[in-house]
Amino acid sequence: MNNRKVRVRFAPSPTGGLHLGGVRTVLFNYLFAKHHKGEFVLRIEDTDQTRYVPGAEEYINECLRWCGLEPDESPEKGGPYEPYRQSERKALYRQYAEKLVASGHAYYAFDTPEELESFREKYKSPENPSPQYDHRTRVKMRNSLNMTETELKALLDQQTPHVIRIKMPENETLSFTDMIRGEVSFHTGLVDDKVLLKADGMPTYHLAVVVDDYLMKITHAFRGEEWLPSAPVHILLWKYLGWESEMPEWAHLPLILKPDGNGKLSKRDGDRLGFPVYAMNWKDPKSGELTKGFRELGFLPEAFINMLVMLGWNDGTEQEIFTMEELIAKFSMDRVHKAGAKFDFEKAKWFNHQYIHHKDNQSLATLLQPMLAEKDVHADLGFIATVAGLVKERLYVLSEFWEHSFFFFERPTAHDAAAVVPKWNADKEKFFTTWLPKLDKLPKQPAATDLEASFKELAAEMGIKVGELQLPFRIMLTGGKFGPPVFDIAATLGVTETQKRIAIGVDVYKKAAEAASKA
Repeated sequence: MNNRKVRVRFAPSPTGGLHLGGVRTVLFNYLFAKHHKGEFVLRIEDTDQTRYVPGAEEYINECLRWCGLEPDESPEKGGPYEPYRQSERKALYRQYAEKLVASGHAYYAFDTPEELESFREKYKSPENPSPQYDHRTRVKMRNSLNMTETELKALLDQQTPHVIRIKMPENETLSFTDMIRGEVSFHTGLVDDKVLLKADGMPTYHLAVVVDDYLMKITHAFRGEEWLPSAPVHILLWKYLGWESEMPEWAHLPLILKPDGNGKLSKRDGDRLGFPVYAMNWKDPKSGELTKGFRELGFLPEAFINMLVMLGWNDGTEQEIFTMEELIAKFSMDRVHKAGAKFDFEKAKWFNHQYIHHKDNQSLATLLQPMLAEKDVHADLGFIATVAGLVKERLYVLSEFWEHSFFFFERPTAHDAAAVVPKWNADKEKFFTTWLPKLDKLPKQPAATDLEASFKELAAEMGIKVGELQLPFRIMLTGGKFGPPVFDIAATLGVTETQKRIAIGVDVYKKAAEAASKA
């Protein structure tokens, strides 16, 4: 690694929701920067105005905040190399494109959209279904390589719409060392003459990423492996602009694959298989379509981050649960795998379960309170915390909280009487009607142990097995054969509510038993 201060960047386009692959790129950038006491930059690459989506940049910022991956410099925070939005840097790029033209490494192309379409149709064949604008075809096109200086000046003076394209060499081999993949080589004759500056004066990704990385002193560039084919263009731009010695070290990250390993994980896969692939909910402002995210499903950000880092990296041990501090201390690019990582939603939920289980109840209550409010349930934070402590071992995502705890917040509207009636009798009915007034002797908010002792004492006096009474009691409190330990439920509900539910339950069982006897 060179001796410059480490500076990395995440440079998304504001075109929609943030895929978990994008968040993993942020994470690897962030961990690498923090490990080397460097800086992490967020740069918004909004040069393609046709794909710009309102609200997408704010969404990206919110995602990074939720994940705890805050940049050191960004459009929001500012910094020494602002602006950090490419659309606000538009005036910068033409000078570099013109410099490339002047040195013979790029050229003006005046082909209209209609001429380009005609070109594609003319040269299309079964062997070449998508003809490229490259060293073989550029001589037949309307560009400055095929014009006299007079013709070119006339077109430029008339402000004829044009783009600037890189002039790719016909027969060179370019190589660079990828931090993950080692030595990578390309033959330039297989690469087309990419557009560097569009007709509207906006740079394409290829030019902008090189210029901005240079001006922002980026030392390491991490991106998905799908960008590997663009590497020869970028290598040449660094070289042609005279910046080769300051080119960042690159790492092309492995793909996150579908669960079956067959191809890159997409939003459609998530829709089809029933899990999110975006960090947070994203609502498309044009279509109104909502794509669900990990946050709203009830993933804790720490668990989401821990799950993501294990998709393509490990520290060489069997350890799977890491704090952010541990990740920063241990992270290195040489432990990132070359092969793609299969996404396993069950494993993702396992990570979340571990974090929920170990999170303090008060913090969980703060996260759960808004979820309850959506159901028009407005409970005290302390009460929610108590309930969270009782059910969190059962939770894999926070959105499951209600199904495991609803009976704490509202009385059951139905009871599984069928599970009780076959063994219900007068002695059991008498037990509960006798126990009801005895509960008045306990504190209004009793300890579970006090309730259990009172329950067992009366059962012993009446000669009834405790085990035969606990299921009817549980169903009185919850409506079914589920929930945490029954005396913990009763203690949390308190004496008054427990008494009301016992009275209702006795009545339900009595009527169900009478109905069964007549059937």
